[in-house]
Amino acid sequence: MNATSLAGKVALVTGGGRGIGKAITKRLAEAGANVVIASRKLDNLQAAAKEFAFLPGKVVALGCHVGHKNEIEDLIKQTEARLGPVDILVNNSATNIGQGRALDVTDEMLDKMVEVNVKAALRLVRLIVPKMIERKNGGSIINIASIAGLRPQPGGLLYSFTKAGLIMMTRSWAQEFGPHHIRVNAIAPGLIQTDLSEFFWKDQTRRAQYEAASPLRRIGQPEEVAGMALYLASDESSFVTGQVMVIDGGVTAV
Repeated sequence: MNATSLAGKVALVTGGGRGIGKAITKRLAEAGANVVIASRKLDNLQAAAKEFAFLPGKVVALGCHVGHKNEIEDLIKQTEARLGPVDILVNNSATNIGQGRALDVTDEMLDKMVEVNVKAALRLVRLIVPKMIERKNGGSIINIASIAGLRPQPGGLLYSFTKAGLIMMTRSWAQEFGPHHIRVNAIAPGLIQTDLSEFFWKDQTRRAQYEAASPLRRIGQPEEVAGMALYLASDESSFVTGQVMVIDGGVTAV
């Protein structure tokens, strides 16, 4: 079997209906994985599932607000009923409210950011990993972080804080789950052209500033992150865990 083949594997991708999550879903399904995509925007999920219907792996759309504990629990039950237990978890869902001065951050902003960007990943891992351990077949967890978790994003206190937390959870989980052959890694993209990041790239002045700071002189595309996710999901990365894979066009190198 090809080392990048995911035939027979079940993947769960949160936020899989658009942007980076959608691109990851396509690569996993192309490699043969059966993929559940989940978010609160069911229309986007169903459109993506229809678009990917021709791929070797099956793509199933399930609505879920990852900020709600009961909906996450129901998501796992539905995933297991439809496709079986999860072998690959991609924690991709995120929000970025509260862009602005640190002193303007409210308790409500903090609560929502932690709920979606941190707690959702924690809850999914708590539900999925014990079953991975029981099956003794290993597994792969991929957390979509950000370079904002490695250095402060201007005006983005909460986003940087939550992504830094996700990176630290990645490293802690990798240490704890490694003896069970469960690998945990993070991807830290720079500015990627998605709906979530449009604040930074739709404004031509901001975009030009970012592109000028990048050695490649451009912003990234979702597909350029998806290739790394496929690598981390597959046996190609069988000796890789606890790592943060930076995909930013060289921005953090200068």
